[in-house]
Amino acid sequence: MKIIDTHCDALLKLQHTKRRIDCDTPLNFRTSPELETNMLRLKKGGVRVQFFAIFIYPDIPTDEQWQHALEQADMFHSEIIGKNPEMKHIRSFTEIDNLKPGEIGAVLTLEGAECIGNDLTKLRTLYRLGVLSVGLTWNYANLCADGAGEARGAGLTAFGKEVVALNNENRILTDVSHLSDQAFWDVLEHADYPFASHSNARSICNHPRNLPDEAIQALIGKGGFIHIVFNPPFIRENSEEASIQDLIRHIDHICSLGGEKYLGFGSDFDGISSFVDRLSHAGEYQNLINELLKSYPEEIVRGFAYDNFMNHAKKIEAHG
Repeated sequence: MKIIDTHCDALLKLQHTKRRIDCDTPLNFRTSPELETNMLRLKKGGVRVQFFAIFIYPDIPTDEQWQHALEQADMFHSEIIGKNPEMKHIRSFTEIDNLKPGEIGAVLTLEGAECIGNDLTKLRTLYRLGVLSVGLTWNYANLCADGAGEARGAGLTAFGKEVVALNNENRILTDVSHLSDQAFWDVLEHADYPFASHSNARSICNHPRNLPDEAIQALIGKGGFIHIVFNPPFIRENSEEASIQDLIRHIDHICSLGGEKYLGFGSDFDGISSFVDRLSHAGEYQNLINELLKSYPEEIVRGFAYDNFMNHAKKIEAHG
């Protein structure tokens, strides 16, 4: 069964090896086992479309963050698209339907707007490089909003609202994963295309990175969608271990809130340090699919895996 995965951090790993951080030898996107989302694993797992996030660690000095972002965007184009003919750059979600058998779509995204500072020209540059989804924060505060780990818990700034407005104008997804609760509600008020690229249900696992029930229902009501994340601490409270059944509890719960047609997957592979049992890299995706098929009709599982996102993406394109 084919999969759309809306979040991974392979670009950060590739950048680190280029800079010789934590690794003496550059990684090969096609085969390096250090990459949970290398191309061979994406193929084995049936991943049809993989989103690749530009993410800058918060300890990178402010005046260096834009350069780091450009490096990761360059690696997307050179190491993932340029060296692998099977990888096709998706610049519009309608292009996913044009993928040929054996091809994998690659979508560029931004996780945290720190790198643009207060400069919308930089955001427009990222759009031109192919970014189709923008997460305003990581876990802390920046000039757009507070993140889920910021004790203050404030919402969108005036500049953050400008970013959301520019996303709307360009039919770019505004990603609510990592936002503070107040920032989530502010985004929901202002964003035309909100979605959660990698978040779970807080009532199942009480973690600030997960969404409370009222937020999930409001996101669904706005026509947004939520892609579950495979990071064990977001699946089981205070745990570095989780089973596929633990993960499915989040799916069951979101479905009970009306989310059956709004669910998808956002693994966070290459950005997590512990893994769901039998789901430790993209090549094991079908283990999740097989378990879901024991509880849900095939049509519903195909929705989780691929069709739900495509149905919403087509509405975005039609809206423009």
